[in-house]
Amino acid sequence: MIDKVISAIFLPALMMIFFSRVTYSRLVSFLLVVALIIVSAYNGYLHKWWLIIIEAASLTIGLFIVNQINQNRKKKDTS
Repeated sequence: MIDKVISAIFLPALMMIFFSRVTYSRLVSFLLVVALIIVSAYNGYLHKWWLIIIEAASLTIGLFIVNQINQNRKKKDTS
């Protein structure tokens, strides 16, 4: 059970960062990660609601990190 909690904390944020680098779009990467979370919950890999809430929080943190990276890149490009 502890492995599911650890993966719920880190994997959605890491997937968000990875998919935003691959697709060059925050929206597409967000939709891909949400789709993966929905599919894993539907297939029964997430047994508790609090695991889904942890994954949603991690996804939000990943989106925040991607926004910060994009802002830093824009600042670097303009200067």
